[in-house]
Amino acid sequence: MATMEIGLATVMFLVALALLFDFMNGFHDAANSIATVVSTGVLKPHQAVAWAAFFNIVAIFIFQLKVATTIGKGTIDPMVVDHVVVFGALVGAIAWNIITWYYGIPSSSSHALIGGLVGAAVAKGGFGSLLASGLIKTVAFILVSPLLGFLLGSILMVAVSWICFRTPQRKVDKWFRRLQLLSASLYSLGHGGNDAQKTIGIIWMLLIAAGISQSSDPVPTWVIVMCYLAIGLGTMFGGWRIVKTMGQRITKLKPIGGFCAETGGAITLFLATALGIPVSTTHTITGAIVGVGSARKVSAVRWGVAGSIVWAWILTIPCSALIAGGAWYVGKMIL
Repeated sequence: MATMEIGLATVMFLVALALLFDFMNGFHDAANSIATVVSTGVLKPHQAVAWAAFFNIVAIFIFQLKVATTIGKGTIDPMVVDHVVVFGALVGAIAWNIITWYYGIPSSSSHALIGGLVGAAVAKGGFGSLLASGLIKTVAFILVSPLLGFLLGSILMVAVSWICFRTPQRKVDKWFRRLQLLSASLYSLGHGGNDAQKTIGIIWMLLIAAGISQSSDPVPTWVIVMCYLAIGLGTMFGGWRIVKTMGQRITKLKPIGGFCAETGGAITLFLATALGIPVSTTHTITGAIVGVGSARKVSAVRWGVAGSIVWAWILTIPCSALIAGGAWYVGKMIL
């Protein structure tokens, strides 16, 4: 990556903008972590967001920075990266997050960021500035992560239902209300571990472009800490418009279903993060919730609601890319 003259004030502004995106990522995606425990009554909303935020931050001690490496070096040609590209990418991602939050649509903050990077890079350097290997992995997991969440959620639901077949419903609910605390904490660990690293990758990319860091250097500790704190803080504020969609409109959840959905989603996130693949926590938990509902009976899932969510997934990357492309032209004039 070629270094260039980027003023300290510009770097500080873009780092702040990246942390704002990270905050909004937690804010927007809080529903993914807390919707099931809130809708099943296991935790009250303020307790749920505090629980999820705590484990978002604890993830700093669990996961290696493989996702940050994919974002920072594996999606677009490092030679095209400058402060204007970073600005365009962040504006595109933040704008799409605000639009989908306002309408209560559980879209992907992760893919909004990927779309932002693609749009800004293409605006500057054309389609040749994209790195196919990293983007193919990311785009493939638009399908793989919800399908894996669906599969794991449905298998867990069937297995647990057989295990508890002769157990009174009241006793089952009591057990799984407690177990949901474990599954929610695991899912929040996966959420923090995968999503905070995307912002780490963006800031790392900026610092290398500005010559503050070298590509061979480790990520500065302050970047890692700030990104994990920002996503945890965002989760604390919670995207309440999306909680109802995730927790009850797709399918009605009981504690046993909430446990299976969160556990299936958590396994998917842990696997993706270990492989360094930036996935959508929204896609993952939605797939797991649908899997749990369909394991009971197909009619238990409101397929119309699920279908509208899928359309949001399809539109996220191209829409955020278009916004980012426009933001790149604006940034070129003002930065």
